[in-house]
Formats: sequence, structure tokens, C-alpha cells
Amino acid sequence: MNITSADFIISNTDPAKCPEGTRPEYAFIGRSNVGKSSLINMLAGRRIAMTSQTPGKTLLINHFLINNEWYLVDLPGYGYAKRDKKTVKQIGDIIKSYITKRMNLTNLFVLIDIRLEPQKIDLEFTEWLGENGIPFSIIFTKADKLSKAKAASNVAAFLDKLSEQWEELPRHFVSSSEKKTGRDEILDFIDEINQMIKQQNQ
Repeated sequence: MNITSADFIISNTDPAKCPEGTRPEYAFIGRSNVGKSSLINMLAGRRIAMTSQTPGKTLLINHFLINNEWYLVDLPGYGYAKRDKKTVKQIGDIIKSYITKRMNLTNLFVLIDIRLEPQKIDLEFTEWLGENGIPFSIIFTKADKLSKAKAASNVAAFLDKLSEQWEELPRHFVSSSEKKTGRDEILDFIDEINQMIKQQNQ
């Protein structure tokens, strides 16, 4: 897929105020500091999401219209320990409300830091997605920070943990925003789904 346009549409905290229409939506979420904004910018081929050295800066649902065909949605991160309990609950409510109520959410990309051993919070989140019937895929980020062998080992360790919950594992990708690793594979996956939707609607 060739991205020719990426236009900011709206930021808000209420899924009811998200853009109307039937365009497919691909949302991105992960723990704070997982490299979400950098990944989104890498996929878009331009800076659309704000990056920061301080984790947990995304507090809103951010919609970007890609190629006038589909929405890329930047969701708040979860699991940022330095937030107060009230803010953590508010963000959790925003995330859960969007994910469970947004009818045209086509796929949720869950970002996992490839450098870490399987984290309980990520495993619990994917389990919650399964319980709620949410279609999702996994993107392992920051692959350039490890050797290929170590990266492969960490991916295998996470998938092994997932297999304890899932009979069939979700689609997964390995990415690096620095080296643009995984960009074509992720965009081709989105394009593949979009084409299927178009055929179904004909």
C-alpha cells in the first residue's frame, strides 16, 4: 500500500464523537513507552502522531484519515504507573469504551516491546480482548534494539505464553521504526482486509 495522504480529523475522549461513516478503522494501542507514536509516523511516512521522551502523553482518541479510505486511530497507552488512580481509571474507561462500542473498529494492533519478557499486563489485555470478541493483531516494536536471534527468541516466548490462552494465535509482525522494518507487511495486511471489505460490500 502506498500512503498518499494522512489527514488529522479529530481528537476526543468520547467514542460517540468519533467520525461517522463506515470506513474501516485500525487502532493502535500498547503500554506507555512502547514506541506507538514512532510506529504510527513510520507507517504514515510522515509525522502525524506526537512523539515524546515522556511516556503516557497520548490521552485522547486521535483519528487520522489515510488515503481518504480508512482511519488510523492512535489510542492512549495503558499501564503508566506514574499516573494517579483517577487518571488511570479515566483512560481505562476511554480505551474500553472505544474498543467495545466502536462498530467500525476493524482491527486493533496491540504493540509489544520486543526487548521485554512477557508482561502480565499485556497478556491480561489480550485475554480481555478475546473475552470481548475484539479482532486484534500484535506488533512487536523496537526490533533494532536486539540481535535477530534474541528478537526471535523474545517473540517466541511471548507467543508461547499467548498459546496458553489461545487455540489460534493472532497475526503478528516484527517492526522497527528506526529501520522501517515491518512497514510493508503491516500496510499490506491492512490493504488485504480493506479489499476483502470492499468485495463483501459489492
